[in-house]
Amino acid sequence: MKIKQLSVFLENKPGHLSAICARLADAKINILTLSLADTQQFGILRLIVEQWEQAMKLLQEAGFVVRLTEVVATEINDEPGGLASILRVLETAGLNVEYMYAFTFHAKDKAILVFRFDDPDTAVGVLQRNGINVFDDVELYRLG
Repeated sequence: MKIKQLSVFLENKPGHLSAICARLADAKINILTLSLADTQQFGILRLIVEQWEQAMKLLQEAGFVVRLTEVVATEINDEPGGLASILRVLETAGLNVEYMYAFTFHAKDKAILVFRFDDPDTAVGVLQRNGINVFDDVELYRLG
């Protein structure tokens, strides 16, 4: 129930982000979702793509530093308080959210969020025991 995410380290300079996107586009690899965090000197681009192994190899061969991370994708009610209710479940279980970001598409009346936890296996169990849907990669890629 964990999803593979690529984290790409890049200099915060014009053209570096577009170079990554262009390489993936040339290889016909679709980005399902992404997040970009930056400082003045560098950024971390987090990507979820279906062909993560191919994307990782392609970017490493181009000289980018790429790290593979496991994240958890879950759905929440797309309404006020939807996120707060899941965060309460996680807090009660003592789980820490390292970061999170959203998908641009929805599953019916639900929003889809990606969470990075310090203990993803425990997080998946807690979420499922509390009736919160956790996507596996095949299900998520089918939605995208």
